Parts: sequence; structure tokens; C-alpha cells
Amino acid sequence: MLNYKKSENFWFTNLGCLSKITSVFLLSMIFMACEDDDAPADTFTESMFVEIPDGFPALDFPEDNAFSEERYVLGKKLFFDPILSRDSSVSCGSCHRPSRAFGDMVPLSNGVGGAIGNRNSPSLANIGYHPYFLREGGVPTLEMQVLVPIQEHSEFDFNVVLIAERLAHDPIYTAMCQKAYGRDPDPFCITRAISTFERTLVSGDSRYDQYAFQGDISALTSAEINGMDLFFSEDLACSSCHSGFNFTNYSFENNGLYEVYLDKGRALLTNQPDDEALFKVPTLRNVGLTAPYMHDGSMETLLEVILHYESGGVKHVNKSPEVKGFELTNQERKDLIAFLNSLSDYEFINDPNHQP
Repeated sequence: MLNYKKSENFWFTNLGCLSKITSVFLLSMIFMACEDDDAPADTFTESMFVEIPDGFPALDFPEDNAFSEERYVLGKKLFFDPILSRDSSVSCGSCHRPSRAFGDMVPLSNGVGGAIGNRNSPSLANIGYHPYFLREGGVPTLEMQVLVPIQEHSEFDFNVVLIAERLAHDPIYTAMCQKAYGRDPDPFCITRAISTFERTLVSGDSRYDQYAFQGDISALTSAEINGMDLFFSEDLACSSCHSGFNFTNYSFENNGLYEVYLDKGRALLTNQPDDEALFKVPTLRNVGLTAPYMHDGSMETLLEVILHYESGGVKHVNKSPEVKGFELTNQERKDLIAFLNSLSDYEFINDPNHQP
């Protein structure tokens, strides 16, 4: 079952610090969020579109954007429709591909006109459980996050108000928005419908889940079990950051990737030296499907990632004390990679509800 909670529309008061979203868009979102939503929402039925996996907590939908099938269908259509971009060439699904657990297969994705993005596209699997969004954590809700790729010059390079005007000329979209939210196409409908679809992207049926939560002791091989033991060991300390059901504690860390970073990380939001080059810890679910790795997509394989952590990384003033290096044999590296690959959820990536 699902719980509902209030959207924290006023979570961040200093709009000028949000480098990824313009103040005008945030102000419009806050204004729209204060409007009454008169459209009734159907009671969420898990079997309709997503079943909460064993070992997972309840999934929260905001009070002003309760789940309904109409909102889900509208959000899915918008997610895969390039109408959201300035030249109608790029959609959310262009950089968040179902076959890649809603991540991408390149270091940096292309936006409108072939523009190159600033960061590696993260997986959207279990995105509804994240407490904040973007790698610096500057956006508090999925509804607000939808605005980020829309206005980014290297992504959609557009304006949510102009998107709404486009949709208003389409009788299908007009009818869908009325059915879902009781209003004609507008930024309110666009942001809330897409976030409704994204919240249903729940992944929790990997072979690891079958072993750990569903009681199938044959789901993992001996090599994968050995890799799991290594992963959760104190010597490697992987689970100090990649913890919990989603394999992330959502903290902000520096992992010693570079001595000098082109991307300031969380400091883009806070402008604090202690936040320089800190990035939100990503989930490791489906990590075998989401190469390349790191915030900039600079590592192509899981072996590269393991060797990096094995080396202890390079010196940086804000490097996490957990990144201190360790020693593995060749077989142990293979076992650890085997375990990480066991986190792949093929039911999730092949779910017909997740396809365009």
C-alpha cells in the first residue's frame, strides 16, 4: 500500500542557489502548487502498475499529486514524447532508456542540436524513494525536477509554458489533461503527470532480491555469494555508502576520482568549500546495466570502478574517509563483479508498462 505526504514546495528558500533551475520556473511551480487540485484521484492499486517488492518500504505520493491511472498514462506519454524539447527531437526517454534501467549508454547524453550534457544520466529506477534530486541534491521533489531538463540548454532547451501551449493545440493531450487533472494542458499537468509515471519505476526483483528477500537460496551462485560477502565486509566498506534496500544512503561524498574537478558538485548549490566535488551517492541497483560510471561517465566497466576503489583514489581535501583502498585477488574481483551483476532486474527493464 502507499502512503501520502505533503509536497514540500517551500523546502528551499534561496532560489538563487539552485543552479539547475531558473528562479522564474521555481516561482511558477510554487504558485501552481498552491492552486487547488479538484480532480479526484483513484485509490492506488499495487497490481495495476507496480507491486512494492519484498524488503521495500511503502511508496509515497504527494497529497497534491495522488496516483491515478489517468495521470500515469498521461505521464508515460509525455515521458517518451519529444514534444517537450525545443525542436521536438529529444524526450525524457532519449536519455533514460528502459533497456538501461532508465539510464543511458554513453558518458554524456546528447540534447537538442547535438548539445552535450554536463553529467552522466542516472538510472531512474526507484527514483520515487529519493529524498532529493540532482547530484548536488538541490531539488526537493520529482515535480520540480521535471523542470530541470526542460530549461537546460544542453538538454531540452525549452520553456514549460511554451510546452503547455503546444499541448493545448493537441486535442488528445487536452482531453488527457482534463481527464487526469481536470484542467487544460499547463505546467501543473506536465510536471505532475511525468513525476507520477516516474514514481512507478520500482525495481526490486533481481536475483539478489530473490535470494535476500524472497527466500530462494539457489538464486545466487557461490561466486556471487562470495562477492556479496566482500561487498558487505568492513574491509571494502562498500555498504557504508551503498546501503539499504536501494543500495544508497543518499549522502554526498567525494570518492577521490580527481585532484581537480571541473564539476563543483554540491558546492554548486551551497557555495561551501566543504561541499566542493561532493556528489549524491548513486544506487547500485541495475549497476550492471548502467555503464559507463561516475558522475561524468568516465569509467566504462565495473572492473575499472573496483580498481579505482582498490587504489584508494587520488588525494582530495573532501575525499571520504571510507575510500581508503584495499587488496583483492583476481578471483575476488570477479566475484564482486558477479554480485554487482546480480543486482540487475530484467523483469523491470522488460516490463511492458515501462516501454514507449
